Amino acid sequence: MSKLKIAAIQMDSQNKKAENLAKAEKMIREAKAKGASYISLPEYFNFIGTEEEEAANAEVIPDGQTVRFLASLAKELQVWLHGGSMLEKVPGESKYYNTTLLFNPAGEIVGRYRKIHLFDVEIENGPSFLESNTKNHGREIVVCDTDFAKIGLAICYDIRFPELFRLLALQGAEILMLPAEFTLFTGRDHWEVLLRARAIENQTYVIAPGQIGKKPAFQSYGRTLVVDPWGTVIATASDKETVLVSEIDLAYLREMRIQVPSLANRRPEVYSLTINQ
Repeated sequence: MSKLKIAAIQMDSQNKKAENLAKAEKMIREAKAKGASYISLPEYFNFIGTEEEEAANAEVIPDGQTVRFLASLAKELQVWLHGGSMLEKVPGESKYYNTTLLFNPAGEIVGRYRKIHLFDVEIENGPSFLESNTKNHGREIVVCDTDFAKIGLAICYDIRFPELFRLLALQGAEILMLPAEFTLFTGRDHWEVLLRARAIENQTYVIAPGQIGKKPAFQSYGRTLVVDPWGTVIATASDKETVLVSEIDLAYLREMRIQVPSLANRRPEVYSLTINQ
């Protein structure tokens, strides 16, 4: 399989899980009807609320409502389904994980990634937010095998840490996923630039489904993007909830890596960092 029709779903998720799931189902079915065989959702697609509301909406994986919902749809529709992200509850731990899951067309979980870089920022005249108040850092870099390509998983704020994406590419990832709830304040200047940079330097497709709308902590930027390995934006969403359908060409990616072999031309034997104490 060289060419693949994919869908990136842009949502305005709020604090009513049942309503978010109903909306997501409708949009997933629309993506399938438009021919997509790989469908992706944004960060926290099933619930975005206050910290006080998180306890009632976090779920144990794989037993929670949201996992059953995603697995059932992937199997029924016979699609690869990337589950944006959700609050994962781990028995015995006081904090949650911001976790993304990838399901195969049999409805099986083939990848689980817990967000490594948590959004802890305080910007003058901008957002102030501490994701680590209620979340734990993930500790594992995750690349998933599919029948068309290897897929590297990341979430939102991870985009600012290029070393993560280089390691995903070195493990064979040809598609990089970045579900997001990016802020309007930073997104208008940094979102597209960062996504295009990660695509160019790693010679990968980047699929970035985003949240849009007013959230408890800030206004979300939206502008869901699909970027090709040359850094060209091949699809972008407008400022509304959207099922963004695009085609990616893995033969084009693989030929580019031959013609411009920047990954192969790396010199890891001279990459060292000495810090003077």
